[in-house]
Amino acid sequence: MTHRMILNETAWFGAGSLHHLPEEVSRRGMRKALIVTDKALAAAGVLQRVTDLLTAHQLAWAVYDEVVPNPTIRTVQQGVAAFRAAGADYLIAVGGGSPQDTSKAIGIIITNPGFEDVRSLEGTAPTRFAAAPIIAIPTTAGTAAETTINYVITDEENRRKFVCVDPHCIPKVAIIDAEMMMTMPASLRAATGIDALTHAIEGYLTRDAWAMSDMLHLKAIKMISQSLRGSMAGDPEAAEQMALGQYVAGMGFSNVGLGLVHGMAHPLGAFYNVPHGVANAILLPEVMAWNAPCTGEKYRDIARAMGVRQADSLPLEAAREAAVAAVRQLCRDVNIPLSLRDVGLQEADIPALAQAALDDVCTGGNPRAPDLEAVMALYRHS
Repeated sequence: MTHRMILNETAWFGAGSLHHLPEEVSRRGMRKALIVTDKALAAAGVLQRVTDLLTAHQLAWAVYDEVVPNPTIRTVQQGVAAFRAAGADYLIAVGGGSPQDTSKAIGIIITNPGFEDVRSLEGTAPTRFAAAPIIAIPTTAGTAAETTINYVITDEENRRKFVCVDPHCIPKVAIIDAEMMMTMPASLRAATGIDALTHAIEGYLTRDAWAMSDMLHLKAIKMISQSLRGSMAGDPEAAEQMALGQYVAGMGFSNVGLGLVHGMAHPLGAFYNVPHGVANAILLPEVMAWNAPCTGEKYRDIARAMGVRQADSLPLEAAREAAVAAVRQLCRDVNIPLSLRDVGLQEADIPALAQAALDDVCTGGNPRAPDLEAVMALYRHS
């Protein structure tokens, strides 16, 4: 059996690493950026840190700030038009998963115009050319979109989210600067932090996991579980550990896939615009408990990585329960909503949500194969 690993061409880490942006632009001979972001980041002054740096080095730029949470087909198509109108030749994605995913879709369509309908990018679309170059500057420690070959777009007309998996979309450069992330509200840091933990745990459990991805995911689980609480409290060192931990998780899951938590979270975003990290956080303990019988010794490893005392000496069933309990406690400690009722789940929607989850590309990697009844029960239990 063979395994593939695809990572960024270049990545910078550490507080202040944003200052490497001009040199990365200049050494690649790029002329004008379309900066893809959202209005909240522009209003908060986060965008200005990037534009001031570019202007100081006489680098041209334009801004597209129409990105919305759970970005839509229309968001992408407007961004493609903005790229062309600006005469840009590369993208800078500033923000969380939504600007990053939007930039990936824009970049792919610019070089593969046959996919301008956006829907045809779903799954493993047969694109031929690498996306227009992307420099990814995340402002949340969670999605790891800056280092993955995946992106997710919402089809509002059909009330669904679809996952695109394309090696051509990975950003050329990722700049992981915790100073850019500490400006985000605590609630967002909590949700994206649990999203990162979900990536690490699902990546460790997925059917395609192997030695190298296991190494990355176990390290990420340890880093995230040890640093999220401190990051929430404003500890700069913990924030740097979170920034790195979520990236390490992305290095792994991008190459091996995820599971049912993500499969069930995506429809919640499409139906109710639930923040992706919040949906993952509510679902993660429930799906972990359901998956437990099909995970061998891996929950013991998760419990150990999360600091559970005597994880090695516990009976297997107790070790599994301890891993799930540790995840639940972390969610409580960072004030994540504990029930899907809190985010608007409607009983009448559960059959459609469950079918969408079964159809989601992430679900195929789950260690325990679900059916419609099982997924419906998990939604209800959550």
